[in-house]
Amino acid sequence: MTRAVVLAYHNVGARCLLTLLAHGVKIPLLLTHRDSPTENIWFDSVAEIATRYDIPTITPDDPNAPDVLARIAAAQPDFLFSFYYRHMLAPEILALAPRGAYNMHGSLLPKYRGRVPVNWAVLHGERETGATLHEMVAKPDAGRIVAQAGVPILPDDTAFEVFNKVTVAAEIALDGALPGLIAGTAPHRKQDLAQGAYFSGRRPEDGRIDWTQPAAAIHNLIRAVAPPYPGAFFDLAGVRLTVTRSLPQTLRTPRPGAPGIYVDGDAFFADCADGGVLRLLSLELDSQALTPAGFAARFGTTKIAF
Repeated sequence: MTRAVVLAYHNVGARCLLTLLAHGVKIPLLLTHRDSPTENIWFDSVAEIATRYDIPTITPDDPNAPDVLARIAAAQPDFLFSFYYRHMLAPEILALAPRGAYNMHGSLLPKYRGRVPVNWAVLHGERETGATLHEMVAKPDAGRIVAQAGVPILPDDTAFEVFNKVTVAAEIALDGALPGLIAGTAPHRKQDLAQGAYFSGRRPEDGRIDWTQPAAAIHNLIRAVAPPYPGAFFDLAGVRLTVTRSLPQTLRTPRPGAPGIYVDGDAFFADCADGGVLRLLSLELDSQALTPAGFAARFGTTKIAF
C-alpha cells in the first residue's frame, strides 16, 4: 500500500486529503495548523477530517524542527504531499519521501508563484487561473509540474468565488495524477520561470481604494478582497466605509464634477477618475450594512468627492 505523509490546511487541503483517501493511499501522519482565534475561519477543517478517518495528526509550530523530522521519518512515507500548508519545508524533510514530495498550488504555474495566488489573479483582471500539482524543491513553487487544471475567472467573480473553483480544480488535478504517481509513470514537466513571477502575501491595509485609479482597477480590487477577505475600503468624512461588491456601469455617464460617491434612487454609485462609473452593490460602516437611505441621511444626496 502506498504511504504518504500529508501537510494540509484550508479547503484545498480538505479536498485533496479526501482524494488521497479515495485512491487508497495510507496516511500514517498528518500535519496541519491550529486555527488562529484572530483569523476569520470560513474554510473546511482538515483536522476534523483527520479525526473522522483516524489519521494521526500533529500541529507543530515548526515543521522543520528535529523532533518533527524524526516523526515524519518514522512514518516511512513513500510520498510527501503539501496542500495549502503554510510553512516552507526544509530539504531534509523533502528528502524523506523516496518517491517524491509534491505541492498543490492555486494558480497555473509558473504564473502567480508565492502567496495568495487567487487574490492576485483577480486583482490583475486575469480571465483564467487554476491549480497545479508540482514537485517541491528548495525554491518555492519552482519544481516540475505533474498536473494542472484550469478554471475561468468571470469579469465580476470575487476571489472567494474563484477560490471555490480552484478548490475543485485542485481535486481534479490530483485525482487525475495519482494513478500515474503511484505507478511511477506520471510525466514531469520543467517550469519556465521566466513566464511568471513571484508574489508576496497581502495585508488588510492593501485593500485601501485609490480613487485616482481607473474604474476597472478599482472593481478588480473590490472583488479581489471581498468577504470573507478583509474587504476594500476608503475613508469619508472621518469614518471608514467598506465596499464588498461592485459592478461596472458601462452605459452610465458620470455626474458633473470631481470623482466621488453618491446615492441615486436605491443604489450607490462611484464616479471614477477615468470617467468610468461603478455601482457599489454593498457598502458597510463599522461592519454593518449601510443602505442608500442611511447613507443619504448621514452624508446627504449630493455627490461627495473622494
